Amino acid sequence: MTAITRNQLDYDVTIAGGGMAGATLALALARQSPQLRIGVVEPFAAGAGGETPLASYQPSYDARATAMSWGTRQCYERIGVWAALAPKATPIKRIHVSEQQRFGSSRMDAAEHEQPALGYVVDNAWTGLNLQAALQAEAAIDWLCPARVAAVETTGECAKLTLEGSGAAFGGDKATLTTGLLVVADGGRSPLREALGFQVEHRAYEQTALIANVSAARPHQFEAFERFTCSGPIALLPQGDPAHSEGRCGLVWTMPPQEAERMRGLDKASFLAALQQAFGWRLGRFVDVGQRFCYPLVLERVRQPLRPHIVLVGNAAHTLHPVAGQGFNLAIRGLMRLSGEVTRAFEAGECPGDLAVLERYWTGQQEDVNGLVAASGALVSLFSGTQPSPIELGRNLGLVALELVPPARRWFTRQAMGLGRGTSVESVQ
Repeated sequence: MTAITRNQLDYDVTIAGGGMAGATLALALARQSPQLRIGVVEPFAAGAGGETPLASYQPSYDARATAMSWGTRQCYERIGVWAALAPKATPIKRIHVSEQQRFGSSRMDAAEHEQPALGYVVDNAWTGLNLQAALQAEAAIDWLCPARVAAVETTGECAKLTLEGSGAAFGGDKATLTTGLLVVADGGRSPLREALGFQVEHRAYEQTALIANVSAARPHQFEAFERFTCSGPIALLPQGDPAHSEGRCGLVWTMPPQEAERMRGLDKASFLAALQQAFGWRLGRFVDVGQRFCYPLVLERVRQPLRPHIVLVGNAAHTLHPVAGQGFNLAIRGLMRLSGEVTRAFEAGECPGDLAVLERYWTGQQEDVNGLVAASGALVSLFSGTQPSPIELGRNLGLVALELVPPARRWFTRQAMGLGRGTSVESVQ
């Protein structure tokens, strides 16, 4: 990467946050338009935390993972990252959807769409290591770390940033730089979003996601499961060797907060027995569970996540309920949309932070966000808790119809794959 000289920092695009969202956007911009000057501001030093070299990477049993749709794979292929991720990307070849103590069920199958997978499950650490390696190889990207954006001042032409950092690049002092566009990508608890005064809408679902990795006696055969129960949905995602099916799965179990804390505190045998009762025996007996984590579920969104020369992306702009498993894929589509608009603006001689440029990006992204928020909310309302008998009967008949009517099933499958109208890789470029 190019060495950074203090007080001589000037970029077309500066990204605050070098995590999965920020790194993906930086790479997309650099590879779509190599002439762009890009800076990434990250509070952690490169290589901090004793990251394992890629060649010897071995995930821990408790490694956290992300579900990536087929459309997200296509996006990563376009920016030259997927080939590095693929060796440890567990394919999802089928998705089985069912409801506890009800007859309705449906199965989505990649083979029906002549694709090798509907999506993939990839360890976050593996994704992060590969994104960082790709960033390090890009001469057009300056890695400004460890540092944070301490202050922002916008003018009619640019954003002026004050950085606070340490190390050779900053010497423990402050530095200033000007940028055509500041992209805020520092996560769901974004301190920069708060400092800039963006208004965040909060909706508490009164639910908590219990996250853990579990092992079953039967191999998962690369099938994911979504099972709706009276307390909330259970999702099981296949994990492990992409070439050989095994029994390890990622568990996301949604339930009321007090119940989640109680379940987290159970001994291993009691927890596995409770999971067995709720999920059933499709994977045989559950035999192991790793460390359990609880996360309160809320919908957070910024209705207008842009201003002249500033835009919020990823979890800084919206955090969704995990019931549809599409939050990360929505973020990736947004990053690719933004990259496309910035590239077109640059080629047309426009400033990438001009409001007209950002509004063109937001026109497509807003429709995508609104649709997924509405779909997630509807699923939460329809399948959470005990509903009146006509509603319970209707949702079970809906699952049966989905299984018996191939066109409807194929439509839903394409949405899950990220190939629907307005969500395909072609539509977000």
